[in-house]
Amino acid sequence: MQKKYLQWSLYLAGLLVLLIASVVLSLSVGEMNLGFMDIFSILRKGHESMEYTILSQIRFPRVLLGIAVGGALSLSGILLQGVYRNPLVEPYTLGISGGASLGVAFAIVFGLHQLIGSFVLPVAGFAGSFLIIFLVYTISTRNGRVNIQTMLLTGVMISFIASSSMMLLMATTSSENLHGIIFWIMGSLDEPDMSLIYITLILSVCSLVVSYLFVQPLNALRLGEEKAKHLGINTDTAIKLLFLMASLLAGVSVAVAGVIGFVGLIIPHLMRILVGSDYRILLVSSFLSGSIFLVLSDVIARTIISPNELPIGVITGIVGGVVFLLMMSRRSIRSLNKSR
Repeated sequence: MQKKYLQWSLYLAGLLVLLIASVVLSLSVGEMNLGFMDIFSILRKGHESMEYTILSQIRFPRVLLGIAVGGALSLSGILLQGVYRNPLVEPYTLGISGGASLGVAFAIVFGLHQLIGSFVLPVAGFAGSFLIIFLVYTISTRNGRVNIQTMLLTGVMISFIASSSMMLLMATTSSENLHGIIFWIMGSLDEPDMSLIYITLILSVCSLVVSYLFVQPLNALRLGEEKAKHLGINTDTAIKLLFLMASLLAGVSVAVAGVIGFVGLIIPHLMRILVGSDYRILLVSSFLSGSIFLVLSDVIARTIISPNELPIGVITGIVGGVVFLLMMSRRSIRSLNKSR
């Protein structure tokens, strides 16, 4: 037991070092490169220099949002995979991204962001994702009990409906609105409102802490819902609360940063391979790894075609897709060798 805890401590220490290194790299690299020691001297000088403005108003907010959104999406993915007992489930499988995209598309097409202000876009995105969550939960609940398989199928179908509705809006709007919708859908950490960033960060960290109240139910659900009940776990209540927490995390992340795919799928899958399937280590390691992955993806998105910037969803999609295929191919080769 002590050996296991020591191993977990080493994993977490390594992830924390990688997160700090990712943050330093993100603050240093860009159109204007800054040395590691220069960062501290610039911060000491204060508001007088242009470098301080770049750090405090551009790069630092992106780092915070990358940590918050990356951790939230990864945590949401690991919770949903635990509920469904399916490693291929991610937050967007349930239509959360489709609902948020539809909400933002509706706000852009009808000019709400011009009438009310730009803050209406994340509000519309969250409202759209919350509507999808409500529909999925309501349709999947019978006599106070949630049917997991029905919930998954309902989420997939509603996701198709939301995506098709968004395509309808895109096909009937102006080219200017179409550009705005597409840019938002592809994801970005360029959020000027610091209050939204802090809310997202606080929510993601608090959710990580609260998720540890469900470690025992999550570990029990690995054995199946019926066996978990025999162990004294109130599976209905646990599944409902875990689903709502995961959906809230995904909805807020999509509302603030747009659609950033593969984080909630790849990171939990990779962490299971590296640290095992015990949720005592899996929750926090997935959160930290998701933050690292998104911060590094943002560095690539900002620098690969500098001075222009790629949407971060493009980077996470390419990197995540390639990594997932490599993991699947390795697993297939291992299964083939065992069968021989």
